[in-house]
Amino acid sequence: MTPRRTGPQLMLGLAVAIAVALAHPCEARRSSGFCTQTANTLLVACNADVKDNGSVKKAICLNISDSQARSACLGERTTDQTEGRQLCREQHDWRLAACKQLGEARYDPDLSPALFDDPKSPAKPNPYFPITVGNTWEYRAGPERNTVEIVNETKLIAGINCIVARDRVFTNGDLTEDTDDWFCPAKSGAVWYFGEETKQLESFDGDNPRRPELVDIEGSFKAGRDGAKPGIIFLASPTKGDVYLEEFSLGNAEDLTEVLSTTYSFGQDPELDRLVPQQLAQLLCSGNCVVTRNISLLEPGVEERKYYALGIGTFLETALETGEVVQLVSCNFDARCQSLPTP
Repeated sequence: MTPRRTGPQLMLGLAVAIAVALAHPCEARRSSGFCTQTANTLLVACNADVKDNGSVKKAICLNISDSQARSACLGERTTDQTEGRQLCREQHDWRLAACKQLGEARYDPDLSPALFDDPKSPAKPNPYFPITVGNTWEYRAGPERNTVEIVNETKLIAGINCIVARDRVFTNGDLTEDTDDWFCPAKSGAVWYFGEETKQLESFDGDNPRRPELVDIEGSFKAGRDGAKPGIIFLASPTKGDVYLEEFSLGNAEDLTEVLSTTYSFGQDPELDRLVPQQLAQLLCSGNCVVTRNISLLEPGVEERKYYALGIGTFLETALETGEVVQLVSCNFDARCQSLPTP
């Protein structure tokens, strides 16, 4: 399973997923410019949003009587607009770079129900992304504890039955994220990601009783709603260099994944060993772990790596820029989890 990602999540302007390119190579060759057109259109939308937000902020400032406070408010508005326009440009550059990797065809995957399997009993379960009901994982990252469970629930999305993964994050004991992810295995063996219902929570000192309150649902999406489409969370047979879309909810959740290795073991590649706990990798990897590069086109320059072990799924997530490491500390379905090292 995939540990929770911090911050908003990752694909806007992505032109074609690897699955679509393989299934429709002629379409990919004939089409031209759709990815770039999407990126350009979203740049216009982003700048318009910055302008609208600036107008609302100005209206707020106008209703502050104190002249110094009003001036400070207007100064914040100017800074916000400058930073907002810069982010729009960076997102645009990030999307155009993605277009060069993925081509210019439209992103419109075939979602015929006949292509998908029973999520509780797939004919070809994916060994790198096990979604058996009852499976649990626990991850640790500093003060955060992240639990993931495949619960005995399904959700029908766009005519396709998906299994529910309940993903929770606790920070210093307080529940801070509570998310349902919706996955469905394809008959090919790939696992598709049909959306997530995210809840960002916060607990406040002084409240009695102390209870987490909903403060945001950013990143929530559902295939078929507001133009969102599903992506692939893990390929049936990944190959180094494969690039595919995990999420396609434009301007909201846009994740892109690149396969860096399918034969990882510690000590073979110093670059891939960065931030990897040696004892953990040596326990789970014997030349057969998969490593991916994960980016959000909404967060230019931010990159993560995910490490997948055969039979277990995600056991490590690293952020090279910040040095953050999210590490598997337990699971309930594989004997190796009894010997996992402490972070």
